[in-house]
Amino acid sequence: MKNTSTSQKPVLKRMLSYTKPYMGFLILSFVSAIISVAASLYAPVLVGQGIDYIIGRDNVDFAAVLPIVIKLCCVVLISALFTWIMTVCTNTVSYHTVNDLRRSVYAKINTLPLKYIDGSSRGDIIGRVTVDIEQISDGMLQGFSQFFTGIVTIFGTIIFMLSINVKIAVTVILITPLSLFVAAFITKISHDKFRERSAVQGELSGCIEELVGSQKVVKAFAYEDRAQEKFEEINSRLYTCGLKAQFYSALTNPCTRFVNGLVYAATGVFGAISVLEGIASGNPVMSVGQIATFLSYANQYTKPFNEITGVITELQAAFASARRVFAVLDEEPEVSDENGLEVKDSKGSIEIKNVSFSYDPKVPLIQNLNLSVKPGQKIAIVGPTGCGKTTFINLLMRFYDVTEGEILIDGVNIKDMKRKNLRSLYGMVLQDTWIFTGTVKENIAYGRPGASDEEIKNAASTAHAHSFIKRLEKGYDTMLSEDGGSLSQGQKQLLSISRVMLTDPPMLILDEATSSIDTMTEQRIQKAFAKLMKGRTSFIIAHRLSTIKDADLILVMKDGNIIEQGRHEELLEKGGFYSTLYNSQFEQVQQ
Repeated sequence: MKNTSTSQKPVLKRMLSYTKPYMGFLILSFVSAIISVAASLYAPVLVGQGIDYIIGRDNVDFAAVLPIVIKLCCVVLISALFTWIMTVCTNTVSYHTVNDLRRSVYAKINTLPLKYIDGSSRGDIIGRVTVDIEQISDGMLQGFSQFFTGIVTIFGTIIFMLSINVKIAVTVILITPLSLFVAAFITKISHDKFRERSAVQGELSGCIEELVGSQKVVKAFAYEDRAQEKFEEINSRLYTCGLKAQFYSALTNPCTRFVNGLVYAATGVFGAISVLEGIASGNPVMSVGQIATFLSYANQYTKPFNEITGVITELQAAFASARRVFAVLDEEPEVSDENGLEVKDSKGSIEIKNVSFSYDPKVPLIQNLNLSVKPGQKIAIVGPTGCGKTTFINLLMRFYDVTEGEILIDGVNIKDMKRKNLRSLYGMVLQDTWIFTGTVKENIAYGRPGASDEEIKNAASTAHAHSFIKRLEKGYDTMLSEDGGSLSQGQKQLLSISRVMLTDPPMLILDEATSSIDTMTEQRIQKAFAKLMKGRTSFIIAHRLSTIKDADLILVMKDGNIIEQGRHEELLEKGGFYSTLYNSQFEQVQQ
C-alpha cells in the first residue's frame, strides 16, 4: 500500500491546488460540518436521557419528557440545515474546481505542438477532457463530503464516548481501525485495475470516434463486420478489467461492515456487563440510557469508515483519471512567443536557408533545403506522394519547427515571430475541407468574425459560391454540421475558398484547392485565384500539372529535396523528372 499511497500524493496535491480560489467555501463547509455533526452527536444524549427517565417508572409524565422532545427536534433541524449548507458549499467547490480543470486542459491542448495532436488518438484526447474529468468530478463530490463529515464525526464521537465510559471507548477505538487495514489491502489490488480501465476507456473512445467519423469509408469497403469485431474486442477488454476493478472494490464495504458489526456487538456486550456489575455492586457505572447512547455513538463512529471505504471505487477511478488529465497538462507546450515580433504590411519575401527537418530523427525527410522567393511570385510545388510537399507547407506555417536552418519572411526569422501573426499572413486552402458547426455566414467569416454581410457575400461571389448558397433553405443563415451536412464536397471546398477570399492575406497556400470541384467551376475558380494571387506570394501544391503552367517558379521535390526548379517550358526542355511526371498524365495504357 505504501507505493500506491506515495504515487497518489502528488496527484492529490495537484487536485487540491485547484480548490485554493474557493477556500472560503471550504472553510464554511468545514464549519457547517462541525455544527451539523455536533448536533447529530448531541441527539443520542437526549435520547438516552429520555430512556433513563422512562425506565423504572410506572407512570410516565409526558409533560416532563416534552422539553427533551423539543430539544431533540431542534437538534435534528439544526443538523439538517447545516448538512444542507455543507453540501451546497462542497458541490460549489467541486463543480468550480472541475470547471477550472477542464478549462486548463483545453487551454493546454491549444498550446501543444501539432506533433502531439498528430501522434495521439483524437478520441483519447476527447475522452480525457470529458469522461476523465467527469470521473474526477464524481470522486471529488463524494470525497469532500465524506472528508469533512468523517473527520469531525470521528473526533466528536471519541470525545463523547470517553466522557461516558473510558474502557468501552478504548475498546471501540482499538477495534475499528481494523476496517482501514482491510480497505487498504483491497485498495492495493483494485488500484491497478482502475488505471487499466481508464486507459482502455480512452482506447475505446478513440475507436468509436474513428469508426463513426469514417462511417462512409466503413460502409464503402464493407468493413462493418470487422469494425464490429474491433469494437467488441476493445469493449470486452474494458468489460473484463472494469469487472475486476468493481469486484475488488466491492469487497471493501462488506468487509469493513463486518468489522464494524464486531465493534457494535462488543460495545453492547461490554455495556451490558458494566450495567449488571453496577447493579450487583450497588454502584451503577452506566445506565441503560447511556448504553443506548453509547451504541448510537459506536454506530456513528464506524459510519465514516464505512462511507470512506464505500466511495473507494469513485476515488480510485478519480485518481486514475486525474493521472491521465495531468499527463496532458505536463506535456511540453510550444515555445512561448509572447515577446515575438509582428510583421505588418508583409511584402511576401521568403528566404529558406539550409533547412532540414524530419518527423522521426531516424528517418530523414527534408535535408539542406534552400530557396529564395520574391514578393508576388507564384511558386508551384510538385512531386510524388511522400516527397515532402505538405511538410514544406507545415514548416512555412510553423506547424512544425525546422530541425536545422531558418525560414525568413521579409528578413525576419519566423521563430522570432508570433505564431498568430505569422499564420495571419497566409491564406490556406487544403484538399480537406474545413467546415464547422454553425451557419454558412459564420463558416465564411471564421477568419474575420467582424466582417459585414456585404463583405461575406462579395467573398462568396468571388469564389463562385454565392449561387448555390442562395439555393439553400435559409441562404447564408443555413446551419451546417461539422461535416457540412448535405453539401457536396465541391460546395464545401467553395466555402473554404470563400473564407480565404474574405481574409485577403498577403500570401496564399493552395494545397490541391480545386481537387473536389468540377472542371467548369474549376476554370472559374482559377480565374478568381489568378485575381487573388495578383501581387501576392503564392504556394501551390498540385498533382494536375496542367494547372500550374503559368507559375513563376516550379519546384520539383523528391525524397525531401528540390531536384529541379524553373518555369514549365524550361523543365520540359530539360527532359528530367518533371518532364516524366508531366508526360505521364497523357500516356495511354497499352493493351
